[in-house]
Amino acid sequence: MLITVPDRPHRGPRLAFRGWRARRPFWGGLLLALGGGEILLTEKASLKVVLHIGMQGLAGYLLPALMVLLGLLILFNPSQRLFYSITGILLSLGTWLTSNLGGFFIGLLLGATGSCLSFGWLPDQAPRISRRKRRKQAGTSTRSLTAEGAEGAV
Repeated sequence: MLITVPDRPHRGPRLAFRGWRARRPFWGGLLLALGGGEILLTEKASLKVVLHIGMQGLAGYLLPALMVLLGLLILFNPSQRLFYSITGILLSLGTWLTSNLGGFFIGLLLGATGSCLSFGWLPDQAPRISRRKRRKQAGTSTRSLTAEGAEGAV
């Protein structure tokens, strides 16, 4: 019986998901999709406040459905995030007129926030270093400089 050893250690599903999430504007796409889903749910509300504009509310269902689609596209195709986020913000603002004031403001705000997060995401940016690590690195570099200066003076 031949046992093969993998080249790299097996990563758990949580670490694999974190790696996948780090390579895309995850929170922006998720918020945009959730905003569209919330607006779709408010379309079925049995309140007297419900508004429908257009051909029997067709635009009221079309815009949030496109918001959900754009949120998923941002998650699964992050290379086109700029186009998707600009379209997402326009659709989010359009739901103000067509879908119960943007899902009673909640879906509108979720969609706008998600679109802005996706637009501002930078894929090639180095990860931020915490303040504590920066201070620690600065402390070690000043210690090494003072040690070199003391050796040169002797």
